[in-house]
Amino acid sequence: MNDRKNIAILFFTMVVVMLGFGIVIPIIPFYVESFGATGKDLGIMMAIFSIGQFIFSPIWGTLSDRIGRKPVLMIGAFGNGLSLLMMGLSTQFWMLLASRALAGILSSATLPTAMAYIGDSTEEKNRSAGMGIIGAAMGMGMVLGPGLGGWFASASLSTPFFFAAALSALSLIFIIVVLPESLPADKRVSGVQFRGPQLGEMWKSLFGPLGFLFFLAFIINFAMANFEGIFGLFTSHQYGYGPKDVGLIFTMIGLISAVVQGLATGPLTRRWGENKIILASLIASSVSFIMMLFAYNYATVMITVGLFVLSNSMLRPAVSSEISKKADQGQGAAMGLNNAFMSIGRIIGPLWAGYTFDINPNLPYISAAVVLLVSYFLSLKRLAPQKVSDYSLPVEPAQVVGDKLN
Repeated sequence: MNDRKNIAILFFTMVVVMLGFGIVIPIIPFYVESFGATGKDLGIMMAIFSIGQFIFSPIWGTLSDRIGRKPVLMIGAFGNGLSLLMMGLSTQFWMLLASRALAGILSSATLPTAMAYIGDSTEEKNRSAGMGIIGAAMGMGMVLGPGLGGWFASASLSTPFFFAAALSALSLIFIIVVLPESLPADKRVSGVQFRGPQLGEMWKSLFGPLGFLFFLAFIINFAMANFEGIFGLFTSHQYGYGPKDVGLIFTMIGLISAVVQGLATGPLTRRWGENKIILASLIASSVSFIMMLFAYNYATVMITVGLFVLSNSMLRPAVSSEISKKADQGQGAAMGLNNAFMSIGRIIGPLWAGYTFDINPNLPYISAAVVLLVSYFLSLKRLAPQKVSDYSLPVEPAQVVGDKLN
């Protein structure tokens, strides 16, 4: 019974964190524009959050091993609420940027610590179900967030941030008052060295047997972040859409992504195999990127965006599955590196989109379509059917990377 209560609190906390992230997506382009900022500024704004997560997420995970899960979860909930409040109160662009950076640094304490909490407090047979509940919470936040953000923005562009900050305060109270500590003092680790992302190991891994799959993990997230980072600004310039219109589109995106990844990807990969799914999704994503440029009303925007999300949503699990299958040994290191390359894609994607948007509003989508098309042709040659029996990284660094990035 206690396990259920604790998981319910974690579920609420993760919904709130992802609500804060989801609410921001349709609002930020209009918020940034209201301060006279450009596409480049928007790209920096979106990327700085991912940079904070990329650097600090493994550090928070290590800290929770030393001081316990509850204090780090409190830091994450407090930091999430504080950053959202600061965004709502911002009057200059640099204040927005600082708030967004703080959000990436502090809210990144939540996910790795929540996963560790599940590992501490559930029996092995129930662990997968617990992890699945956390994943479902993240999905729910991403589905509900954009719609709520667009709806609240009809009152004021700052209102959604205040609403999300209030929810974060509520989750912090729940954590403080109700949630027990899951890691006893005698099981905590002392003297652990804090290490961020291992860039040297990432670079070496590109030349190993899984290097091309890591490259694809980067490309997939580059394309999605390229799309998300500039979409609000693109539709505002192209169609005159506001936060409510963009919020509804992103709600549809969240629903499609959840359904495809939850229901369709498994049966399709079992029938056709990961390699065929990757190839089909790459070419479909490239084509649908170009199709978006020819949309002429809300219905055709919905259709073309839906086609892109449908194809892109199958790419990530297919690539991750292929990495897992080909890395018989060193699973933790391989999946940790996979997550690291995905994070790099989420950093570079919006930066590229913002810079190219200022040159030509269509250029972010054209360039991303070209990148996906080139990746498709490379994949025709590089996706080999053979299995790699041993992941070729030195054992000690691989273990560190896997532990820190997962």
